[in-house]
Amino acid sequence: MNRTTLSLIAGVTALAAVTGFAALTSPDASGADTAEAAAQRPVERTTLLCPAPSLSDLADTAYTSFTPVTQGVPGAGAAELRAAAEQSTDGTAGKDKKGGKKKAPAANGKPVLTPKQPGTPATGEASGANAPALIGTATGRLAPGWTVQQTTEVAAGNGRGLQGVNCTAPDTEFWFPGASTAADRTDYVHLTNPDDSAAVADIELYGKDGAIKSTVGEGITVPPHSSEPILLSTLTDDRQDVVTVHVTVRSGRVGAAVQALDAKLGGDWLSPAADPAPSLVLPGIPKDAVSVRLVAFTPGASDADLKVRLASPSGPITPAGNETLHVKSGMTSVLDLGDVTRGEAGSLVLTPTDRAVPVVAALRVVRGKGDKQETAFIPATAPVGTRATVADNSAKGTTLSLTAPTATAQVKVTASAGSEGGAAATQTYTVKAGTTQDVPVPVPAGLKGTYALTVETVSGGPVYASRMLAATEEGVPGFTIQTLPNDRGTVAVPQADEDLSVLQK
Repeated sequence: MNRTTLSLIAGVTALAAVTGFAALTSPDASGADTAEAAAQRPVERTTLLCPAPSLSDLADTAYTSFTPVTQGVPGAGAAELRAAAEQSTDGTAGKDKKGGKKKAPAANGKPVLTPKQPGTPATGEASGANAPALIGTATGRLAPGWTVQQTTEVAAGNGRGLQGVNCTAPDTEFWFPGASTAADRTDYVHLTNPDDSAAVADIELYGKDGAIKSTVGEGITVPPHSSEPILLSTLTDDRQDVVTVHVTVRSGRVGAAVQALDAKLGGDWLSPAADPAPSLVLPGIPKDAVSVRLVAFTPGASDADLKVRLASPSGPITPAGNETLHVKSGMTSVLDLGDVTRGEAGSLVLTPTDRAVPVVAALRVVRGKGDKQETAFIPATAPVGTRATVADNSAKGTTLSLTAPTATAQVKVTASAGSEGGAAATQTYTVKAGTTQDVPVPVPAGLKGTYALTVETVSGGPVYASRMLAATEEGVPGFTIQTLPNDRGTVAVPQADEDLSVLQK
């Protein structure tokens, strides 16, 4: 994915970077050597896109925005989430159940939320089936590390349970291993365009036997400031239990997420998986998971052979009977791991057995028993790096999972002030090499409302993290899991000097 673009024109450096769209003005010329290492500077603008939360009249959605405090950022800044104009797949306005136009808020209407300052969450809400997709922009001191969590409770029906997603940055390519076109699944790909010109995207599906033929997914136009929900089963007549979805953008850029709704097992959002890589980490499998299914896909011309390891609290474990996974080129592979965690926290670590072949992967996780089961997804993710943040945590029902797959690491976790009151709290943890720890989450003193968790790597090897929200309703263990990749709150800006010699012959 092309997340960073660097251009040098007439001695002026401008950089676009992203946890969304971020712009930086170049520093003044200081006479420093141009070979000097690039400086890390806070981003000045971030764009985030939230998909339309639900088609259910029984849905209640909460939005939580948070920007961690970043040193060296100017005092001014602003942020807001506004509604996008929802469109149907044929380009016409969305219809309600009676065939009339949906009464979604206009893009220039009242913002859903408007954060005021870093360090304190801001919240908003929506109800019912007509809540639109949202486009968010943050500038100045509110831009570095800005995150927005969308959490929806669906009381009954298809996809009932807890559905959560981190609103995503616009990009040009996305992978979603673990989607489905099966009869008991209703999976939508939501494409949201934040820009002033139309975006054109292609959706490709790959099943167990390779590419699934479809021309309907080619050249999908997403109008400016709009969102397109595309039902996967309308792209093909081939019903497959597990498929990999590949979204590529021909022109413009979009945000993308898959809403996976199951008739019996609830549902959740499937966020984009990390870019194809030979080694992957999928952090934070719940200790009480009753079913864990690994889905992997390799987009290259070569097959991939992967070692499958579980990073447990005591160290790496090889799942009995599931030591390796062979992934054929261009075909979606599935490995059912059952209750692999067996009552302990765990993360899946995939590494090549011999030659390195890039793959993408995700987990489908099921909790509960009988007809009271719920589903969530864990895509492979990038490490926390310097800092990562997740919002919408409560005093109960929050589990933070930390994994250090290669080397022992020290990690600082900060709980922000509450959205309605409370003082921030900080705790430092040591995660041993090859292990996963569900750490005791710090809670703000005098907490009122919800709060954010910011994870920072202090020392040691790379750390991967995820957060689970859990809320049991009528015996159904509703839950959702979000990974914590680096927030890209800073970008590298090279030093530049004026050199008039380039004008001389």
